[in-house]
Amino acid sequence: MKEILSYRDLILTLVARDLKVRYRRSALGFLWTMLQPLLMMLVFYAVFSALFRFSIPNYEVYALAGVLFWNFFSQSIVSSMNSLRGNAQLLKKLPVPKIVFPLATVLSGVVNLLLALVPLLLIMLITGGLASLKPALLFLPVSILLAALFTLGAGLLLAPLAVFFSDVLELIGVLLSVVMYLTPIFYPKEILPESLRWVVRFNPVRSILEVFRDPIYQGEVPPLTHLSVCIVIAILALVIGAVAFRRSSDRIPFYV
Repeated sequence: MKEILSYRDLILTLVARDLKVRYRRSALGFLWTMLQPLLMMLVFYAVFSALFRFSIPNYEVYALAGVLFWNFFSQSIVSSMNSLRGNAQLLKKLPVPKIVFPLATVLSGVVNLLLALVPLLLIMLITGGLASLKPALLFLPVSILLAALFTLGAGLLLAPLAVFFSDVLELIGVLLSVVMYLTPIFYPKEILPESLRWVVRFNPVRSILEVFRDPIYQGEVPPLTHLSVCIVIAILALVIGAVAFRRSSDRIPFYV
């Protein structure tokens, strides 16, 4: 941590560069951070709420909160896996800790997530649900921190593998699609058959998602038992990812 903090200026520069590069050729720029989740929410509303005819109060808030979390998680994972190859010149020329590159991608993802929360809060304000949720929303920074720690751990675990084995990036893309449908992002887990609910119950991504969505949609802080499990999951993911990354870091410059 001391070594990482000594490179905080580099990390902030990488975060700013990532945000600029992501929208450099886009006419709408940062507005896409807000528009893309809204468009996805509308699609899910049309398909799952209308065609499958299940009823969830304020489904637009339920779905949008899930989409925001999933976009942050999946995009940060993919960006972390690309971060080492994308910064190959810096890795070879400067004696910097390799961890700063996936860390910067996750931090830029957090910034995007905060921007994307703006339309969600506007929808809640229009529908009248914001006033009753104000106390619970104070817990949201904790939810975002847990999501960031969990995502960083997964990114640190996968980033070296993407360098050593080129096919890993494609494989993880497929697995992320599978995990998305196994996580109640845009559907309530109650619609699943009882025989399949165990898959969702033991899905760690679902646990982190609920800690993020409960203050927004339910207007309540997650129960202490569930919150404790999520803290353990996030810290365990971070520790495993950090240890795996550290053991692989010396070989990374030879493969990028």
